[in-house]
Amino acid sequence: METSTLSKLKRKAGQLFEARLLQTGTVLEVRPWNPSTLIEIDLHLPLADMSNWEHVPYIKFRVDDFTFRDYTPSGWDAETHTCTIYIDAVHNGPGSKWARHLKKGDTISYIKKIGFTHHQPDKTSAVIALGDESSMGHLLALQKMVLPHTRFSGGVVIGNEEHRKLFNEYFWTPIEPVARKDVYGHNSLMEWVLNQHYSLENTIFYLAGNNTMVAQLRKLLKQQGYPSAQIKVQGFWS
Repeated sequence: METSTLSKLKRKAGQLFEARLLQTGTVLEVRPWNPSTLIEIDLHLPLADMSNWEHVPYIKFRVDDFTFRDYTPSGWDAETHTCTIYIDAVHNGPGSKWARHLKKGDTISYIKKIGFTHHQPDKTSAVIALGDESSMGHLLALQKMVLPHTRFSGGVVIGNEEHRKLFNEYFWTPIEPVARKDVYGHNSLMEWVLNQHYSLENTIFYLAGNNTMVAQLRKLLKQQGYPSAQIKVQGFWS
C-alpha cells in the first residue's frame, strides 16, 4: 500500500513539474524513409523561441512518461514557427518508439527552454562535419550557419543503401553519405576523411553522433596529427 501511494505521489509531482516546464506543438507530417528506421517529422512549434541561433540548437522532447530525448531541428522557419527533425529509429529505445507512433495532427510536448550545443562554426577555411544517422539534423543545421558555403563539407555514415540514395536526392548539401563498414561508423568515416586529404592547418572537425563513434573518431583524428583544439565533439546516447 505504501509503495502504491508513494508511486502515485511521485507521479503527481512529476506531472506538476512537467506542466510548468513543457510547451506543446503539432505534428504536421511524418515521413518514414523506406525502410522506416529513419523518420522525418515536420513540426509546428508556435511558442518556440529560436532567435538566439548562434550555436547548433536542440529541443528536449517528451517521448514517454518523465522521459525526454534531444533532437536538433535541421532548420527553422521563423515566420511559420515550423521545423523538421530526423530520428534514427533503428534501436528500440523510447525515442524510436515515440517516433514510430507519431502521426499527422498529434500533439507533442517539449521543454520550453531551447538548448544549445557547443557547435558554432569557426572562422576557418575548412569546416568539416562528421556524423551518423542520429546526427543528420545536427549536421544540416550546422551547414546553414556556415558562410560562405564553400568552407563547408562533411560525411555522414548511413548503414542502409536506400537511405544513402534518398539523402543524395533530398538535400542540397556537400555532406556525402558514407557506407557503414563497422558497427559504430568511426572507421568508415576515418577512411573517408583520409581520402579527402585535408590540411592539418585551418581545418576544424565537428563530430556528432553516437557516443562511441564520436569518441573513437576523435582518437583517430588525433592520431593523424589533428590537435584537440581542431576537433569539436557532440556525443549522443547510443
